[in-house]
Amino acid sequence: MLNKFKIAALMIGAILFASAAYAEDSMGEWLLSFNRMKGVKPVTDKQYAKECGDCHFAYQPGLLPAKSWEQLLTADALQKHFGVNAELDPATRVAILDYAVNNAAETSWYKRSRKIAVATEKGPAPLRITELRYISRVHQNIPEKMIKGNKDVKSLSQCNACHTQAAKGVFDSDTVNIPNYPNWDD
Repeated sequence: MLNKFKIAALMIGAILFASAAYAEDSMGEWLLSFNRMKGVKPVTDKQYAKECGDCHFAYQPGLLPAKSWEQLLTADALQKHFGVNAELDPATRVAILDYAVNNAAETSWYKRSRKIAVATEKGPAPLRITELRYISRVHQNIPEKMIKGNKDVKSLSQCNACHTQAAKGVFDSDTVNIPNYPNWDD
């Protein structure tokens, strides 16, 4: 009887260990990282980074659910992508769409992406990251003059203007440096 409990405990432990390790990009990262999956998974697709990053910050797909990417990356939507023609050839568009959908919030185990996935599960697809309640809430106490009135920021959509490690998927408050406001959090 005791052996059955030992075997069951070992199996449960192995399953928990394996599932946590699987959620990371590699077993080594899971074992050695103290910053496990806190933010969002960084952009890893060169084509996505180039095509999207040529015009704006290449937002990590984990910042929106798949239903958002599916609407944002249609051929029609790209013709009027937030007031700009961002058309792509069909093969490139499909490759970028596949990357975005396969790495969307609900497919990620990163903490911030999981929160976004849960928050956007029901209701219409948000088409702007700034439409997410979470993003609005964490920025609500920052005076408008530091964002919209700041020539080096201009909008919440310019994540990398203030979040110094945004490209790595890190959006923690201790990595924020608002241009022209060195002591913004005092």
